[in-house]
Amino acid sequence: MITAIIIDDEQHCINNLESLLAEYCSDAVELKGSFQSVKEGIHAIELLQPELVFLDVRIKAQTGFDLLKQLPGINFEIIFTTAHDKYAVQAFRFSAIDYLLKPVNANELVTAVDKLKNKFSKADVNEKFNALFHNLNAIKNTSKKICLPVLTGFVFVTVDDIIRCESSINYTTIFTIDKKKLLVSRTLKEIEKLLIDCNFFRVHHSHLINLNRIKNYNKGRGGFAIMEDGSDVEVSTRKKDDFIKRISVL
Repeated sequence: MITAIIIDDEQHCINNLESLLAEYCSDAVELKGSFQSVKEGIHAIELLQPELVFLDVRIKAQTGFDLLKQLPGINFEIIFTTAHDKYAVQAFRFSAIDYLLKPVNANELVTAVDKLKNKFSKADVNEKFNALFHNLNAIKNTSKKICLPVLTGFVFVTVDDIIRCESSINYTTIFTIDKKKLLVSRTLKEIEKLLIDCNFFRVHHSHLINLNRIKNYNKGRGGFAIMEDGSDVEVSTRKKDDFIKRISVL
């Protein structure tokens, strides 16, 4: 049984989450209480030592991030709850941090709780939150860091250091500016969804490239994009027109 608390400043959101936990997660989560301010939340964490905190992103005039920065360390799991905030959600995804959009959906809650059965080490948790704070500060530029699951654990890579991504069936090989090749346990479609707003373009069903890292383009039926690492990546005929439009405004 996972001991948990809720920190949220809206009573109706607390009521909804409490109801869902009681109905769908009563065999997995023991709720120890709910708290409605950053100050109360910090005191509850120190006193109750929960294993899981459901943490609202906006807490009155403060944020859940303000709360976390006041703690000496993070030795518990966190599931953020938030109204849709495009940039905060992107930061969560890049940092592999769990979140639930309000109003909380029962299936998504169950999925998030189930993930806690495969807990990360404390080192991984702290690295994820280091990446999260970095990404929140770098919200609109390419210095964001992405958390990539590899066979040995996780690696954190600056987005603009990625030159290209290549499909390897249910895995993706990521090529970086320092000549590293990372085999990631995510499909290319999943990686594309993360990077689509960071000036990456799917030029072929097997290739996603960083448009900031193109050296030149060789025309042909579809043509080839020549990347900074010297690789030539085929551009499919279906993608050619959209690709040329994108690179013409770089």
